[in-house]
Amino acid sequence: MSALFSPFQLKDVTLRNRIAVPPMCQYSAIDGVTTDWHLHHYAGLARGGAGLVIVEATAVSPEGRISPGCTGLWSDQQAEGMARIAQAIKAGGAVPGIQIAHAGRKASANRPWEGDDHIAAGDARGWQTIAPSAVAFGAHLPKVPQAMSLDDIARVKADFVAAARRARDAGFEWLELHFAHGYLAQSFFSAHSNRRDDAYGGDFAGRSRFLLETLAAVREVWPANLPLTARFGVIEYDGRDEQTLAESIELAKAMRRGGLDLLSVSVGFTIAESNIPWGPAFLAPIAERVRREAELPVASSWGIDAPAIAERVVAEEQMDLVMIGRAHLANPHWPLQAAQQLGVERPTWVLPAPYAHWLERYQVAQ
Repeated sequence: MSALFSPFQLKDVTLRNRIAVPPMCQYSAIDGVTTDWHLHHYAGLARGGAGLVIVEATAVSPEGRISPGCTGLWSDQQAEGMARIAQAIKAGGAVPGIQIAHAGRKASANRPWEGDDHIAAGDARGWQTIAPSAVAFGAHLPKVPQAMSLDDIARVKADFVAAARRARDAGFEWLELHFAHGYLAQSFFSAHSNRRDDAYGGDFAGRSRFLLETLAAVREVWPANLPLTARFGVIEYDGRDEQTLAESIELAKAMRRGGLDLLSVSVGFTIAESNIPWGPAFLAPIAERVRREAELPVASSWGIDAPAIAERVVAEEQMDLVMIGRAHLANPHWPLQAAQQLGVERPTWVLPAPYAHWLERYQVAQ
């Protein structure tokens, strides 16, 4: 039996397989409100056969958007559009998930195909960014953020709670906190970006505080029977990898004790000068170590797009779920392709009949 196509249960939620679509920003919202593009995009991914579809990084406040085109969940109008998307994902047979986020110093940026850089000073589309410390990311994101006050920290935590409530009420059954990729929460944890000398900086406990307090606050409002997860960069590839990974695992343990149900393992992306060893499933051994030492279910992405690799990392218990991103953009029916390559017989549950008859009969292009 294929490990990849075995069910996965977490809390009261059961995924039909171990294939998840990770958050992938579409940069196509208007004032944070989703459009028909989002509805059709996510409905198509759910019909394709993944067990879990996670809606893109959705900002908890206007300042938390990566770009002016990012989705938001700070208003009831935005929640109405998200409710339609959650319903469409569920109707397609997948579990509807959503990632809530604050971009921190990487906010106020142009869309990737329009430069992927900070919006120029004086451009009315931009805004003041915030971060734990007034330290710019650099490279294509040179804006110096405003260092957050204690009131700012309290406000952002409250924004996460409000967004979690709206996600819950919109019908999402899986919540992911975006604690990765150099955005706000990751920049609190990283010594590269956190230069504070108060309770939210300095040693491991201080740099962990914002993440743990945000998790605890969200845990209060997110249903106990539904998965509460986080995406977190456990390594930076900056020459201090073992120290960073060891601290990250300690934080993962603390998050588990605080009610986290699964960790999506990623890279920190807190500095521009990193030496990432890109390659097939390069994070798999690291994800396995986090899974084993933190005693927490894990998922990961990056270089797992080949069905044989996805099958292997699940079968060898390096990951509980695989996050298949760009391959799903290229082929929303990637799960069917994977099933065919792995010899899984007639996964008719994957597709609705108008698709299944033709794609199963003639095979998805290999």
